Amino acid sequence: MSREAAGDRVGDETGSDRYRHLIEHVQDAVVEFNLVDGEPVVSDINRAFVDVFGYDADEIRGEPLNEWVVPDWRLAEAKELDANTASGEINYQQVTRETATGLREFLYRGIPYDGSERGNGGLDGGFAVYTDLTEVSRNERRLEVLNRVLRHNLRNSANVIAGHTTRLLAELDGQDRETTEVAATIERAAHELERLAEEASHIRRVLEHPTDETTDIDPEPIVRSVVSEHRGLTPTASIEVADSDAGPVMADSRLRYAIESLVDNAIEHNPSPKPRVRVRIEESDGAADAACGNWVEIHVEDDGPRIPAAERDVIVDRTGITPTHHGSGLGLWLTELTVEAFGGEVSFGRSDLGGNDVSIRLRRS
Repeated sequence: MSREAAGDRVGDETGSDRYRHLIEHVQDAVVEFNLVDGEPVVSDINRAFVDVFGYDADEIRGEPLNEWVVPDWRLAEAKELDANTASGEINYQQVTRETATGLREFLYRGIPYDGSERGNGGLDGGFAVYTDLTEVSRNERRLEVLNRVLRHNLRNSANVIAGHTTRLLAELDGQDRETTEVAATIERAAHELERLAEEASHIRRVLEHPTDETTDIDPEPIVRSVVSEHRGLTPTASIEVADSDAGPVMADSRLRYAIESLVDNAIEHNPSPKPRVRVRIEESDGAADAACGNWVEIHVEDDGPRIPAAERDVIVDRTGITPTHHGSGLGLWLTELTVEAFGGEVSFGRSDLGGNDVSIRLRRS
């Protein structure tokens, strides 16, 4: 054998070793198979397959793969995928497969390889790669049930409580001060529940429709619309809007949720009878390099009490989320999740009005 040929062989073996090392240590379950009359027969598996499916290499090697992992009622689906693989097509599909402990859901990829390099004259095998989606899928379904049932029932019950309490307050008409105060407290709590249900609905819309494509929108009309609405709802509040020529940002109409939530919080959590709010849009100048002009900041400022550090920290540093440390409401979460969907961030500062300066930073389109 020539030195060149020997060198090529050593190089191939080294590459193969690295390749085997990778397959052995990836977290996805991988099966290498030979195609025998169009049916995949196991030639090797990695450690992750043993861990996820619960079948040892010695007992499954040389066996038809489908007999071990495909439920009887899914055989037709599996045979169609195998036929695609045999024809040289790479398959991607979410599937249900049988493990030693029951059914689990996977993202399946069937990847054929060309056996002509081995002198076999065509396709003779491939890889089946399984990414376990079981917990993700189950959690999605659980959250969907909780969201639909809980949010629907919460909103309906809050509406009933608020309606009856409003009638009760009208009938009392201040006759019994203590009872009136109790009824007013119940009414406020009911309206807060209604608000939570609405915010949860907005969060669901944000999470269900991630921004996969680049979109742009001018935030100024949204800001002015939100401010106009809140001026009507709270005529005692002073809400200012600064003119802006910052231009469009990378976002869509859901940006309104974030801005609306911040303006609402600035008013609702201010004990002053005449809360003051200022909204301004400007180019980001927080960076020292020339790239800072690629970002736009939307500031919502107030003269109310500072947002507690625990509330701010749980948004900025989400590693601190615990059953007892998660924030007292959904408003800031709605803002954070909305802005996050657009590749931006939320930050907290102190305003020269004396209160909070909550800013949304978004990429200029």
